[in-house]
Amino acid sequence: MTDRRANRGDLLQGTLDMLILQTLRWGPAHGYNISQAIRASSKDVFRVETGPLYPALHRLEKRRLVRAEWKTSDNKQRARYYRLTPAGRRHLTREHSRFRQLVEAVHALMRARGQEG
Repeated sequence: MTDRRANRGDLLQGTLDMLILQTLRWGPAHGYNISQAIRASSKDVFRVETGPLYPALHRLEKRRLVRAEWKTSDNKQRARYYRLTPAGRRHLTREHSRFRQLVEAVHALMRARGQEG
């Protein structure tokens, strides 16, 4: 039986940033909500733990692709909510296009017949 979950080593570099930005297209969220949205949207394939998540969020904030502010969460705790910036939206559009090209190239390679011998 294969394990459907991908660990952080299974994600291509930059993919986590793209997944975070995509999640924030749906609206502002705090870290736990972002990780749960990625998990649910990927049908439990991607489980993003706090170890890689928060450094990625800080990196995106430093690049001004996301903006963060402190708010009170639904369970009355203080949480940092992240919001996609216009620059983040443009960056996501470019990265989505590049990722689609990468997926198509890998798919073509996997279907191609190699010359043996």
